[in-house]
Amino acid sequence: MCHYFQAVYDIVAQIPYGKVVSYGQIARMLGIPRSARTVGYAMRTCPEGLPWYRVIKADGSFSSGVMADLCRDLLLDEGITFLPDGRVDMSENQWNPASYPDEKT
Repeated sequence: MCHYFQAVYDIVAQIPYGKVVSYGQIARMLGIPRSARTVGYAMRTCPEGLPWYRVIKADGSFSSGVMADLCRDLLLDEGITFLPDGRVDMSENQWNPASYPDEKT
């Protein structure tokens, strides 16, 4: 497994119950802000046991049509709130750690 993918998984493992992050947010946390798509590639092979469903698009929508219903159900179980159009309410549910340990400014 490549180092970048492992770094993505390390962040995903830290996402608290009842919170979500975007692909771009993870990329920024890694100090590579323009690599959201690569985060998405990493998430396609996310190891079992990680809360993969807590990683969504920046607008609160789901990237996977096949797993969207399961993702929504898992997030509902965690108390995540949704907007009337079905997207996650990012203003209420986004994880914002005090600082990103690896973020480069």
